[in-house]
Amino acid sequence: MSNPTMEETLEDPPTSAVMLDHCNFSQVIFNSVEKFYVPGGDITCYYTLTQSFIPRRKDWIGIFRVGWKTTREYYTFMWVTVPLDLNSDSVKQQEVQFKAYYLPKDDEYYQFCYVDQDGVVRGASIPFQFRPENEEDILVVTTQGEVEEIEQHNKDLCRENQELKDSCVSLQKQNSDMQAELQKKQEELETLKGINKKLEEKVKEQKDSWETELLRLKEQNHKMSSENEKMGVRVDQLQVKLSTQEKEMEKLLQGDQEKTEQLKFLKKENDQLFISLAEQKEHQKKLEQTVEEMTLKETTAMKKHQELTDQNFDLSERLNENKIICNVLQKEKERLERENDFLKRENTRLLSYMGLDADSLPYQVPTLDEGDPGADPGLVYENPYSGIQESSAPSLHSKKCPTCRSEPDDMFERGFAPEDVQAPCLTCPVCDQIFPANEKQIFDDHVFCHSI
Repeated sequence: MSNPTMEETLEDPPTSAVMLDHCNFSQVIFNSVEKFYVPGGDITCYYTLTQSFIPRRKDWIGIFRVGWKTTREYYTFMWVTVPLDLNSDSVKQQEVQFKAYYLPKDDEYYQFCYVDQDGVVRGASIPFQFRPENEEDILVVTTQGEVEEIEQHNKDLCRENQELKDSCVSLQKQNSDMQAELQKKQEELETLKGINKKLEEKVKEQKDSWETELLRLKEQNHKMSSENEKMGVRVDQLQVKLSTQEKEMEKLLQGDQEKTEQLKFLKKENDQLFISLAEQKEHQKKLEQTVEEMTLKETTAMKKHQELTDQNFDLSERLNENKIICNVLQKEKERLERENDFLKRENTRLLSYMGLDADSLPYQVPTLDEGDPGADPGLVYENPYSGIQESSAPSLHSKKCPTCRSEPDDMFERGFAPEDVQAPCLTCPVCDQIFPANEKQIFDDHVFCHSI
């Protein structure tokens, strides 16, 4: 255990728990070291700096009891003075003085050690004692044996130190590799966080767009309900059905949030996919705008359909993973056209049954034979797509029901009511596309396409 000095109360010297290579001991040479020093007096330590050694500000010289293992076991120490001109030969000879009240009081063997600011020993003196002069002859005999024992002990320590040094170098290399790997992982994590934040903003914007579209559909439904008050009980039934669909839509939106969380997890596994998905979202946005325009005007829809087909083909060349989404959107367009044809034909039949003049309405519908024996007087309800895509009326007779694949007129002539057609169907809460109940997987994929 070291004896604290005045210097130590201000600042402890730099030390190390591991001894380094013993070959460093020759970089500082101690001169004129006595075999013993008389207790009670100051002693001066003389040392020489070799050409290969450059002193630093935190270097120090300590007095160690012979047998020490680490530089933490110093008894006392003094800071060294760094020469102003290191190139001068005169500065190679240095000295430092130890005051008497800092020195050991026992007769054990001690030695000077020069320690640099890294805690590494750069030089060590021969052993000496603190004793009166009259014991010199006895000490001469004892010192020689002690020196040999110390030298052997130092060799053992140096060998152990070399092994520890090799182990330290290996651990340092391993630590360096781990630090580099950690830095790389941190950079990848920051990149993923940035991409994830952008995707979250995109999802939020798309969700706001859905809410706006939902409000628009509600307003349109309210307007159509006010214009068809004469429909009576059937209108009330449709309003109840609309309320049920809104509840289902809320459940689907909740499911959409769960799928969004799943999508975030997948995005962390493949950062390249995020870049491709960002490009695909731009194309998908154009596809959605084109689908909305198709519901307003068939001629424009066909033109947009060709553009979307070209874009989808180009997109499939760059990203095979998105082929399923493009195919689903294509099927969605075709089903919307069949559904629109079916509803327009159904609305025409219902208006004919009510005895309304189609010319008095804001749109034209094809007339049916009033004496049709297959008409059911109980089938009366509005067509929510009335007035849309008027130019496609001539081709209505070539379309089939999206559920049973039969002609709508034939179906009603056999006595089927509209409830029989819509009962086994699933309706998309975003675009109102209708799917048969036995195509539940296609319906889920279609709704998921809206979420991305």
